[in-house]
Amino acid sequence: MDRVFIGSEAIAAGRLSRHELQRWYRPLFRGIYLSKDTTPTLRDRTTAAWLASGRNGVIAGVAASALHGAEWVDIDVDVELIADNTRTQTGLIVRDETLAADEFIHVGRLPVTTPARTAYDLGRHLPRDGAVTRLDALGRATPFSTEDVLLIAKHHKGARHSRRLRVALPLVDAGAASPKESWLRLRLIDAGLPIPTTQIPVIERGYWPFAWLDMGWEEYRVAVEYDGDQHRKDRRQYVKDERRLRRLAALGWIVIKVINEDDGDDVVRRVTDALRSRGWRPNSG
Repeated sequence: MDRVFIGSEAIAAGRLSRHELQRWYRPLFRGIYLSKDTTPTLRDRTTAAWLASGRNGVIAGVAASALHGAEWVDIDVDVELIADNTRTQTGLIVRDETLAADEFIHVGRLPVTTPARTAYDLGRHLPRDGAVTRLDALGRATPFSTEDVLLIAKHHKGARHSRRLRVALPLVDAGAASPKESWLRLRLIDAGLPIPTTQIPVIERGYWPFAWLDMGWEEYRVAVEYDGDQHRKDRRQYVKDERRLRRLAALGWIVIKVINEDDGDDVVRRVTDALRSRGWRPNSG
């Protein structure tokens, strides 16, 4: 028996009795089951969503981005499905939308929107910051063409929330290595600072970079990095990071570290002051 299955089919085939189904299996969605001894994964829930559509739906949205390799997707995220004759239920969002034949592919046995169509849906159905964060992650996992996304938008002229997509797309940067980096970049852009470059290589000697800066402005030698908890848990990593910062300082870089507890306005002020100290002025680019 498959890990995730349609209960009525298992009973009809004689693989389980109704009593055994109720005793040993849990429903993920209506009529779709998984063993009670198994902790459901996102892949399990995504498969269950597809089965709940009568095997006629196409996985879309955030769950589709995860199937394409995007990170930072929680296992309990709502699964989005493009389908008709399927009801939305807890944990399952069904969208009755037009889907062209070339806008989905198969990942394993699951029909999934293509990266470009996934980007199109994320950009329309999420608020700007959430959309950019998800699009950054999708682009980092599997590059997609902005032109292809806009071509899909043109094909579906008049679709809801297309304006959201056009706002989000120019802000996407696959160089973001975490949702916090996406948030930080957007905060700086919204403050009127120049759009930062991501993943800046720094070479001290030779040909291989000794550092890749999260984001910054090479012209001004100002960088901003989001600092996670790694150094608090790993002394060796902490020492490595400190030595890296000293080498960067020796090369003239100002590196502004940002932690989760920092106030966003204070971060903007610190970065603005650093850029001004290197000659940047508003409207100077």
